Amino acid sequence: MFGILRPCARHSCPSVHEAWRAHLCGLCLTLRDRHGHLARLATNYDGLILSVLTEAQSQAQPQSQARSEAGAGAGPNRRIAGPCALRGFRPAKVVPSDDRGARLAAVVSLALASGKIRDHAADGDGIAARRVAGAPMRATAAAWASTARRGAASIGFDPAVLTEVSARQALLEASPGRGLLDVTEPTETAVAAVFAHTATLAGRPGNAESLHEAGRFFGRIAHLIDAVEDLAEDRARGAYNPLDATGTSPAEARRVCEEALHGLRLAVRDLDLEERHLAEALLCGETRRAVDRVFRPRAHGSACAAHRTPAGNTSPAPSSPPPGGPPEEPPGVRPGIALTAVAGVTTFLTCGLYRPPWSESRQERCMDRCLCDGCPDCSGCCDCCSACSDCSDCCSGDGCCSGDGCCCGDGCCCDCGS
Repeated sequence: MFGILRPCARHSCPSVHEAWRAHLCGLCLTLRDRHGHLARLATNYDGLILSVLTEAQSQAQPQSQARSEAGAGAGPNRRIAGPCALRGFRPAKVVPSDDRGARLAAVVSLALASGKIRDHAADGDGIAARRVAGAPMRATAAAWASTARRGAASIGFDPAVLTEVSARQALLEASPGRGLLDVTEPTETAVAAVFAHTATLAGRPGNAESLHEAGRFFGRIAHLIDAVEDLAEDRARGAYNPLDATGTSPAEARRVCEEALHGLRLAVRDLDLEERHLAEALLCGETRRAVDRVFRPRAHGSACAAHRTPAGNTSPAPSSPPPGGPPEEPPGVRPGIALTAVAGVTTFLTCGLYRPPWSESRQERCMDRCLCDGCPDCSGCCDCCSACSDCSDCCSGDGCCSGDGCCCGDGCCCDCGS
């Protein structure tokens, strides 16, 4: 799985996290049911926002009724999925695989995964670039691209906007003298198009313009976050990076992200939605945290650690790097593909309790490493509406509640910022 939107129990209302999981598991199962088991590897955290937006616009239940009966963001269109290792072998309510939003999310996830593999092959990076060992990955990428084109056509979406992104990006990267926003334009255009198509699927054409703007800003943020995360590695390999190629410093990239975040919040605010909570939690709150995470990677963890410090303990919390700086180096050096695969399988089978030496999560507590939602969490540390100033800003006007005084129906009333 990949993407920038990763809600966790530290800062999410329980109902928001449950609704997010319903869309995430629904996307994974839609990929399986429509495109085969292998396609589940393309599950994308960011792609599921398309499923969320489609449901948020088409949900028929009144907002208050939906929250009281099913929790924030939980619509009536659900089915019971069987046990899964990532859910602690428990069943769950998920979005069905015939849902139009889930189908669009699956198409986009396949296209993104295909493009990522092709980019690695073109850059000579990793196993995808090897002539023999990388042939199966390149063949899979080609098959996924073809499947994405057929799937997009079946829901009335022009697949060219997705399949042409990599080619247009390569042309821009090969042209000297381009500005930062010139380089991010293909991503912005593609994301804007798929966001706007959710209005078509939901029968809300009046939302298309605002969704187009929201998608453009979200695409810009995602592209810049990826560039900042890869900056150190790209410099070490002498590979292309948008920041170095355009002479943009991390501090300037942060400024561009902040401006895009502001535009994204305004665009989301203009949307006519039946259910706003989950969509705002992801597009406003989680996008904000993604920016903070990549530019200040230890800020959230340090705040939580400070909040958990017992009374009388005056030891300082871990310091965070200055804003605008590049991300910290990973704890260890990643080994070859064989050991990485073995470690990945072991992590999966243990639900995340085992983490290899090079994992950023290896030193975390057991409850933080565990992938199963049934494990204890630190919701008492920084839940949605307590200690917001110490840990998260879900109620500050640009987070999950957008300062609207809403109540999730699960004991988390988001009016603490008013």
